[in-house]
Amino acid sequence: MTTTFNAAATKTVHVNGTNFVCREIGNKSGIPVVFLHHRTAVLVDWDPAIADGLAKGRPVIIFDNRGVGGSEGKTPDTVADMAKDAMAFIDAFRIQQSRSFGFSLGGFIAQAIAQDRPDLVRRVILGGTAPAGG
Repeated sequence: MTTTFNAAATKTVHVNGTNFVCREIGNKSGIPVVFLHHRTAVLVDWDPAIADGLAKGRPVIIFDNRGVGGSEGKTPDTVADMAKDAMAFIDAFRIQQSRSFGFSLGGFIAQAIAQDRPDLVRRVILGGTAPAGG
C-alpha cells in the first residue's frame, strides 16, 4: 500500500472547469474502487479502516462531490448530474474500468453510472442505499 487514508495527501483535480478534492491510496495498478458518498459528506467522513482495507489489494480513490467540502462549484440538484460529475471525475484519471462503492446517495450515483456507462463499471458495492423511487 502506498499510504493509509489518514496519511494520504488531499489533492485537487480539475474536471470540466471545477476543482474536486480527492485522496488516492493503495496500489497504483489494478482496477480502482471509487468511493461515492452521501450528499453532504466529505473525505474525512469515510471510515479509514474501510478505505485502508479495500486499498490493500487495489487503488482506492475518494473525492468530495461538487459543492461539498473542499470541492468547488454548486451542488447538483439531481442524481443524474451527480453521476455525470462522478463519471467526468473518473475519466479525468483515464480510468477504463472501476469499482464503485456507493453509500447512501452515493449508491444512487453508483447505480446511475452503471446504467449510463456499464463499460466503466466492473463491480458496484452498495451500502445503506436503495433503487431510485425508494
